[in-house]
Amino acid sequence: MLEKIREGSQGIVAKTILVLVIFSFAFAGVSSYLGSSTGVPAAIVNGIEIPETELEQAFQNERASLKQQYGEMFDALSADDSYMQGIKKGVLDRLVANTLVDQAAVDLGLRVSDEQIKQAIYTEPAFQTDGQFDNDRYQAVLRQLNYQPVTFRNMMRVDMTRSQLLKALVGSEFVLDGEAKQLAEVQSQTRDIRYISVDSTPFLASADVTAEETKAFYDANLMQFMSPELVSLEYVELNVKDMVSDIVVDDAEATEYYQDNQSQYQTPEKRLASHIYAASGDDAADEAKLDAIAARIAAGEDFAELAKTESDDKFSAEQGGQIDWFEQGVMDAAFDEVLFSLEKGQVSAVVKGEFGFHIIKLVDVQPGAIAAFDDVKAKIIAQIKETKALSIFYGLQTKLADTSYEIPDTLIDTANAVNKEVQTTALFTRDNPPANLNKPDLVKAAFSDQVLSSGMNSEVIELDPNHVVVIRVKQHQDAGTMSFDKVEAQIVQRLKYDKANEAAREKAATYMTQLKTGDFAISGAELITVAKLDRFNQDVDAAIANKAFKMPAPEAEAVSIDTVALGAGYAVVVLDKVNAAENIDASLLQSIKDGLSRQYGQADYRAVIDSLKSKAQIEYPVAE
Repeated sequence: MLEKIREGSQGIVAKTILVLVIFSFAFAGVSSYLGSSTGVPAAIVNGIEIPETELEQAFQNERASLKQQYGEMFDALSADDSYMQGIKKGVLDRLVANTLVDQAAVDLGLRVSDEQIKQAIYTEPAFQTDGQFDNDRYQAVLRQLNYQPVTFRNMMRVDMTRSQLLKALVGSEFVLDGEAKQLAEVQSQTRDIRYISVDSTPFLASADVTAEETKAFYDANLMQFMSPELVSLEYVELNVKDMVSDIVVDDAEATEYYQDNQSQYQTPEKRLASHIYAASGDDAADEAKLDAIAARIAAGEDFAELAKTESDDKFSAEQGGQIDWFEQGVMDAAFDEVLFSLEKGQVSAVVKGEFGFHIIKLVDVQPGAIAAFDDVKAKIIAQIKETKALSIFYGLQTKLADTSYEIPDTLIDTANAVNKEVQTTALFTRDNPPANLNKPDLVKAAFSDQVLSSGMNSEVIELDPNHVVVIRVKQHQDAGTMSFDKVEAQIVQRLKYDKANEAAREKAATYMTQLKTGDFAISGAELITVAKLDRFNQDVDAAIANKAFKMPAPEAEAVSIDTVALGAGYAVVVLDKVNAAENIDASLLQSIKDGLSRQYGQADYRAVIDSLKSKAQIEYPVAE
C-alpha cells in the first residue's frame, strides 16, 4: 500500500491516483471499523459477513479504475450487463480471498502493533521531506484523501497483517541461476533462415466462383451474416446548461445577494506558525527534550536559533522553525487548538501531536476579510443564474417525469408540458449510439423490454448531473440473418480470396517438395536469406519469424523446411542453423529471474487461496 502512495503522491493529481489505486486493498475488512450494515450480505466466509454495501463500494472503485484505464471505450463495455456482472463477480472473489487471508492470519496469531504501524509511517518516503518524516506532509496527504489518522492506521493494520502472511507463503519463491540462464539462452538464440513468399493476389484473376458455391457457403455459415439489433428513438431532453443562458441578473440583484450572503465571501483568518519538533519514536525522551528547550526559551534564548539546531523537522528548522500559514481545522487537533489559542509572538508549552511533540510559536496573524463586491460580482451572477436555472430545471424535471408516466404512449404531451421539442435519432446498435446519448444507462434503457416490447416511455434517465431525457422507441429491427442477395457479392469476394490462397498454398507446397530434394534453384522465385534472425526482428513477416522459431533445429549437414500461412498467401521457410546466444548480460538474467519469481508467486497465491477455499464454508445468500 505505502509503495503505491510513494508512486502517486508527488503530483497534483495525487488525490485521484491515491483514491482510485492506492486504497483498493482496503475494501476487504474496511466495514469492520467504518460501521456495520444491514440487509442480505454479499457473502459469508466462515461466519464472517461481507456486506453488500462493501461489495458495491469495491465494485464502484473497480468501475472507476476501468474507466480511467479504458476511457470512452468503457462506456460501451459497461452497457453490457453480462460483462459488468463478470467484473462484479471478480471483485467479490477478491473480497472473499482477502477475508480468507485475514482469517488465516488471525488463526496463526499474526499481529501488527501500534509501534510497527508508527514506524511504517515514519519510514515511508511519501511522508518524508529530505529523508525525514514530515508530519505536515503526512497530514496533508491524509487531508487530500479525506481520511482521519485513526481510519488510516486501521487500514494499514489490516493490510500489514495480511501482508505478513502472504509474504511468508508467497515471498519465499526463488529462481535458480541455471534456470534463468537456460531461458535466457532460448530467448536470445538466433536463427539463419531462407524463405520464399507466395503472394495470393496474382491468383485472384483466375479464381472462379459458381452460384452454387456461393449459395452453399451462405447456407452453411448463416451465423456469419447476422444483422445486429437496431433501434431509433424519440426523446425529450432537459439540460440545466441550456436554461442558464436564458437567465438575466442585473447589478441590483447581484448587490442584494452579496449583502445577504457576505459570509460566503469572508476569507478565514490564517496564522503563521513556527515549531520546534521532536519525533525520535521515544515519547518520554522527546517530551523531556522539548521541556528542556522550553525552559531555555523562557530564559530568553531565541526561538528561531533553537529551532535551527534542535528541531527534528529539518525542513522547517532551516527557516527558524517556520512552517506555513494555516486556517483553523487544517492541522491535527492538538496542534490546531494550541495555535489558535496563542497571541501573536506567544510561545506554547510542549504539545503532544499525532506523531511527536511540538513547541509552537504564533509568528503572525492574517485576519479574515470580506472580498470586495467587484471582485466577486461575476461569481455572484453565475451563482444566481445557476440557482434560478436549477429551480426551473427541477420543476420541469418533475413535469417531465409525471407527464411521461401519466401519458406513456407518446412524448408529444410531455414535450408540450416542458416546452421542448420531441427529438429523434437514426437507427443505431448497442455499440454505436448517437454521441449526445452515448451513456450506458440510456443504451440499456433503449434496448430494454419496457421501451421495446411495451412501446412505453422510459423512466427519466440521467445523462449527466442536471441533464436528463425520457425516451421511447420510434423504430425497432430485431437481430436476424441478412438475406442472401444482400451478402452475395461479399461471399463471392470471400470465396475468391479463399481459392487464391489455396492456389498459393499449393504453389508453396510444390516449392517445398523441390527444396526437400536439395534443389534450391527455384524457377520464377527468389529465396531470401536472413542471417541471425532474432525474435524481435521487424523486417521479416511476423508469421515467418514465428514459424522459424517453432521449427526443430536441423540435423548436421541438413536443413528444416516447412510452410506457413501469411496474411495473403503462403511462405516456405528453410531453417539452416540455430545460433547459440551470445553475451547474455546480467540485466537480462535479472529481468528473467524477476519475471519468473512473479509468475511463481502468483501461482503460489492462487494455490493458497484455493487451499483456504477448500477448507472454508462460503455462502452466497440470495435476497428473498
